[in-house]
Amino acid sequence: MKKVLLVMSAAVLLYACGGEGTKAPETTATPETKTTPAAAAAEEKGLNILASLDCTTCHKINEKSIGPAYMDVSKKYEATEANIDSLAHKVIKGGTGVWGTVPMTPHPNLSLDSAREVVKYVLSLKNAQ
Repeated sequence: MKKVLLVMSAAVLLYACGGEGTKAPETTATPETKTTPAAAAAEEKGLNILASLDCTTCHKINEKSIGPAYMDVSKKYEATEANIDSLAHKVIKGGTGVWGTVPMTPHPNLSLDSAREVVKYVLSLKNAQ
């Protein structure tokens, strides 16, 4: 009886798992790019950092507020290393003139790495359309 129960339990476990443990990592294909699980995790990290800051006071994803919509920023800048570095420094130091006369508040306590993650997230929105 124990052997039958053990075999049935193993069969149920195998059926429930469906052998999905051997699949390759999934990607989400868009016309412009493919997002790997690692890229999605990096974007989520940037989103989490963004949520901990005061950025949403002036920025919205799809509509202009005090500052430009994140989607407009993603359309304006390609996700190159040079643009990511330049925008990350602008997040830290603040700025004015590119999107109008209202200055962007500086974030001097934000690390360059964290600012880069935020910028990468914002620029990734271009591919989410």
